[in-house]
Amino acid sequence: MSAAPTPASTVRPVPDGVTHVLVGYSAQLMAEVDRLLPPGSVLVVEEPHVIRARDVHTAAAGHRCVAGVLAAPTQDEARAGELASLVPRPPGVRAVMPAVEYGVVAAAALAAAWGLPGAGTEAARLLRDKLALRRAAARRDVPQPAFTEATGPADVDALRARHGGRCVLKPANRQASLGVVLMDPGDDTAEAWRHTVAADEPRLRVHYADTARYLVEERLDGPEVSVEALVHEGAVGFLNVTAKQVLPGPYPVELGHTVPAPEDGPGGAAREALAHATAELVAAVGFSTGVLHAEWVLSDGRPHLIECAGRLPGDHIPDLVDLAYGGEGLLAGLLALLSGDGPRPPRPAAQGAAIRFLPTPAAPGAVVRSVSGVTEAEALDGVRRVAVALREGTGIGPVTNSWQRAGHVLATGTTPQEAARTAERAAAAVRFGLAAPAGEPR
Repeated sequence: MSAAPTPASTVRPVPDGVTHVLVGYSAQLMAEVDRLLPPGSVLVVEEPHVIRARDVHTAAAGHRCVAGVLAAPTQDEARAGELASLVPRPPGVRAVMPAVEYGVVAAAALAAAWGLPGAGTEAARLLRDKLALRRAAARRDVPQPAFTEATGPADVDALRARHGGRCVLKPANRQASLGVVLMDPGDDTAEAWRHTVAADEPRLRVHYADTARYLVEERLDGPEVSVEALVHEGAVGFLNVTAKQVLPGPYPVELGHTVPAPEDGPGGAAREALAHATAELVAAVGFSTGVLHAEWVLSDGRPHLIECAGRLPGDHIPDLVDLAYGGEGLLAGLLALLSGDGPRPPRPAAQGAAIRFLPTPAAPGAVVRSVSGVTEAEALDGVRRVAVALREGTGIGPVTNSWQRAGHVLATGTTPQEAARTAERAAAAVRFGLAAPAGEPR
């Protein structure tokens, strides 16, 4: 193990007034938590390494809801049961929520130790390990690709040989498409293996012992969707189906989402089947209370499980859900569930919402000279946000995971289709002027 737990003697008293504990720090999430919870009501518990690498104390101080930041080994999943001895229970605590992927197990363990609603520690462990999740789903006969653990290129080639040379190689415990490779016949297995094994998030993740595991699985063809579900004591309540677009090629980075999935599209047509499959998945992992973000591929019209996270989705999907459905937002519903306020019932969407990620220019090695069209994109009727990640002087590289996208636009419309068209128009309006790096011929 590379990081030692924080000794109990060094833990400072919890500030008065804390009602919610967030495991992990997410700047994007905190902006919404600020809106929903009163000043000084949130304790952030985060890994010491991550606190230092991201200067979490300074970042969290900018949010009025944060009462304090506590350092603890939140990513030591093998010893999550010991965390409650290192994190004092706030007397007025009502809910514990994972704010990041790497806090899912710790949040479940703290909730269980404190007698609060949560996923359940074992369910959280299954959701954090894609290989363990596959095995649990198989025991319940949840449809999914053929799979096996991969300990080296030979395991990858063995499965590929049984499926026409095509497969998916991925780490068992990463996020944001990190390290995922889609392989076709003729692709270099050794090169793919090197890419997958090297994939990491050094500012977000700590290396504890025996956490590096990989799996290889059958590559299925068909539209991809995700399901966002609020679950109360094992029963699915609110449920949304999101249609998605994925970057073609070996790296399945998501390029866009539409909420809800249009009724005349594959995701909308398969809503009933997706709801049934999600309920089966809940039962397969023994999930109790919280939110699930499950990804599915509709192969031959049937949902097949890709993977599932036991926390709020990324990619601004909560924003899309809130815009499309109105009323109680996804985060607000989750906080209510985890506070013991009962199930969150299904409800229909009132409009459509969509996000499209700006295409990174296909010019690796070039440098951004200018960004134009942002004002034009923002002026389109229905556009809610335009965010550009590439700045002047930024170097262009290949897009192999979600962190490398160029930005995004978010739009609404009277229908999901209208929202998607507006988002696509706005994304197309943003243009990047490029130049060769300094010292290279132009």
